Amino acid sequence: MTDSPDDVAAVLAAEDRRYRAMVDGDLAALEELLAAGLCYTHSSGVRDTRDEYLAKLRAGYYVYRRAEHPVERVEVSGDAAVVVGRMSADVDVDGVPKRIDSLALAVWTRADGSWQLLAYGPTPPPG
Repeated sequence: MTDSPDDVAAVLAAEDRRYRAMVDGDLAALEELLAAGLCYTHSSGVRDTRDEYLAKLRAGYYVYRRAEHPVERVEVSGDAAVVVGRMSADVDVDGVPKRIDSLALAVWTRADGSWQLLAYGPTPPPG
């Protein structure tokens, strides 16, 4: 894999912007950051497309109260990037408060010069 410091910084900035938009309910920012072919897997195992995820956010099905995403590493290869880390969040799911602590893998793709989230997958931490 080839890591350009500029590409790594741009992916980290996009990842920060995505989490901030989730907590702020900034759907316009999320629409820019989510790729058309997005596969978003939730900690429950439910998968959403981009349109399904955005519709659930619009309807208030998911309301993020807090979300943190410590990053362990970023690998960039051409127009693809993988972010390995965690996701810790307080989120209301269909009105029910949940606390999430997951290992996380985010796949980003570069389209027209900007980075967009193509896939997200959480998994429970060991132990």
